[in-house]
Amino acid sequence: MPAPLGCQRAAFQLPAELHYLNCAYMSPLAHPVEAAVVQGLVTKRDPSSVAPTDFFETATRARALFGRLVSGAPERVALLPAVSYGVATAARNVEVARGQRIVVLDEQFPGNVYSWRRLAAERDARIVTVSRPGGTAPGAAWNEALLDAIDADTAVVAVPTVHWTDGTRFDLASVGERCRAVGAALIVDATQSAGAVPFDVGEVRPDLLVAAAYKWMMGPYSVAFAWYGPRFDDGVPLEETWIARAGSEDFGGLVDYEDRYQPGAVRFDVGERSNFALLPGAVAGLQLVLEWTPEAICRYVVDLTAPLFDVVRQVGFGLEDDAWRSPHLVGLRMPPGVDLAALKAELDEARVSVSIRGTSLRVSPHVYNDASDIAALADAITRTVTRRVAG
Repeated sequence: MPAPLGCQRAAFQLPAELHYLNCAYMSPLAHPVEAAVVQGLVTKRDPSSVAPTDFFETATRARALFGRLVSGAPERVALLPAVSYGVATAARNVEVARGQRIVVLDEQFPGNVYSWRRLAAERDARIVTVSRPGGTAPGAAWNEALLDAIDADTAVVAVPTVHWTDGTRFDLASVGERCRAVGAALIVDATQSAGAVPFDVGEVRPDLLVAAAYKWMMGPYSVAFAWYGPRFDDGVPLEETWIARAGSEDFGGLVDYEDRYQPGAVRFDVGERSNFALLPGAVAGLQLVLEWTPEAICRYVVDLTAPLFDVVRQVGFGLEDDAWRSPHLVGLRMPPGVDLAALKAELDEARVSVSIRGTSLRVSPHVYNDASDIAALADAITRTVTRRVAG
């Protein structure tokens, strides 16, 4: 096990008075990430300093780091601008016949939905949405319903690692096993967990794992990473980029057009993937996460949030069972009668940043948070509920 982490707030530039418990929205900018982005911008002041190797070396480094993060081969990693880009690539390449099923989850983030809706319409297939069961702790029943929905008519299962609204965890190892049994493609959006909790592509064996970098991987916006499994080895990319072709390192020979792709998942890279500002920032973010390790991040936030959960249970908030709640992202289900406007005003007054998603208060701490942040949130919740009861 990695050594326990202390609070890493000094690595960030958060205002001293701000209690930022909202990494599921986006991560704050760490000093090394900002420095890497700025250096990349400065480099272009003098374009003569940009060598042909610069188009490749940072990309190779990024693939290696993301491969380490998900315990997967780096040659299977592609560099993308967004999750929706990777999902659209998958939808272009999977076989879906008339009447087959594409399984998604209730209120799933749309980046892993819209391409499947289009594909279902084009192929006369069916979108099957697995509804969230009722109750304050639906995780176990939701997982069971997801497995039940994967049958012999299923062509695609497109799901997240954890639900973006409340952190419900899904047993993707079991989902992957069921998908392989029926021949369905497993497409996983790991945006809300990659970098914060361990993930092993060898255990889950997804056909595609894709994640945006600007949340738990601490990177800049408009960068994403994808790990493509063997199902897509001969896939057709969304773009036919020059840099994805065999021999593209030889700039003098680029007009000697080449139909062969570079090895691995490079064919799926977005055009201009060598972005000299954003990609170095994404690399710096990955380096931070790997230095801390997802295992140590998990341990830190579990210890940090334990006092909060005691408080919210006492004032009537609902909470998912530990077995089905991701440690880093949790939806506190508000009791009946809580005035959302009053709660939001109380949080704003206390400079507490969280997200309200439906009837849940989404809390997503990280290693830049400490006990004072948790106490500020707990106090704001308690004041709001106490005023409701008194009124």
